Amino acid sequence: MTFLHAVVWLDHKTAQILQFDAEHVQAQKVKAHSHHTAQHGSAVRTEHEFFGEVCDALAGISEILVTGPRVGTADFKHYAEKHRAETAKRIVGYETVDHPSENQLVAHARQYFLKYDRMAGTPTPTPT
Repeated sequence: MTFLHAVVWLDHKTAQILQFDAEHVQAQKVKAHSHHTAQHGSAVRTEHEFFGEVCDALAGISEILVTGPRVGTADFKHYAEKHRAETAKRIVGYETVDHPSENQLVAHARQYFLKYDRMAGTPTPTPT
């Protein structure tokens, strides 16, 4: 099933990706892999691998809302803009939120995209 919208809640260790339409929600989790090494920059390398996996999971989604703690979303934004321009173009917003439940996150994203689509002049899909 192809979805137009997705909301991501992420920090530096885990990402919850919820793709949805008016009736359905599909959930996916991506977790960071720890590479404990003494090499300089290994934490940055691990973070980049994790953010890359999140970007890969978002392939094909037209509009993406990224949520989570301020530092995590800011670091992801920097990564996406610098290393994954195609993904960055499809991210329509970044919002700082605490740890919402899956239902709260989808409800928040539906409201966000309803306003975003109205402002962009895009018709909002409705259930048939």
